[in-house]
Amino acid sequence: MRALLVLLLLVTALADAEPRPLRFSVIEGWAMPLARIEEGRLTGGILFELFNATAQQVGMRPDFRLMPRARIEQAQSSHSIDVRCYISPTWLEHDVRGYRWSLPLFSQRDLLVARNGSLAGLQNLNRESIGTVLGYQYPPLQALFASGRIQRDDARNQELVLKKLEIGRYRYALSSEVALAWFNRNQPASQRLHVLEQVDQTDLGCMVLDDPQVPTQAILDALSALKRSGEVERILAHYR
Repeated sequence: MRALLVLLLLVTALADAEPRPLRFSVIEGWAMPLARIEEGRLTGGILFELFNATAQQVGMRPDFRLMPRARIEQAQSSHSIDVRCYISPTWLEHDVRGYRWSLPLFSQRDLLVARNGSLAGLQNLNRESIGTVLGYQYPPLQALFASGRIQRDDARNQELVLKKLEIGRYRYALSSEVALAWFNRNQPASQRLHVLEQVDQTDLGCMVLDDPQVPTQAILDALSALKRSGEVERILAHYR
């Protein structure tokens, strides 16, 4: 009888236990349209929709883990996040073990932008400060930064970079195409920021923890299905 009681208590405890959530990394420096972060919580944006759609596909509750960009690789090394998205192998400073890559989901174009479309292009700049996102790497420009031909002027997120350009803190900035379109969408035509040239294009996907506690293949399949079905493009279309 005692053994049966213990067994019943164990079954009840397991039944009451909350299912394991699917842990997504969220970088504090993300801004709209990529992510809306309010009071330390992810509440909207492209990745909010992607994360929720992915979790729904695999029948898990999404858990958004907000952290500084500098801590994300440490979190991956300790396997405290299950899915990291909007990332390219070329952006990683170190090899991250124990994760599998999804197929590319997005193509990001990084652009040199200015308030005046007739200003000089990148190769004609000399000792100029360029608006950049703190902690974000721009591989094609590293030699120019290292030589001092151009200097970084970091802001916490992409939206702040463009706002500083708008008010004249510097003459040039780097922006993703999707962030620029979002910034310009409600601006009068005379005040929109202009593209001078494309400086990079990168295919971005997700990294998924390869662990027995995580339905790794099901998550990768869900991401593939969202891409093939056009759902990823539909999400992006909301923010153009």
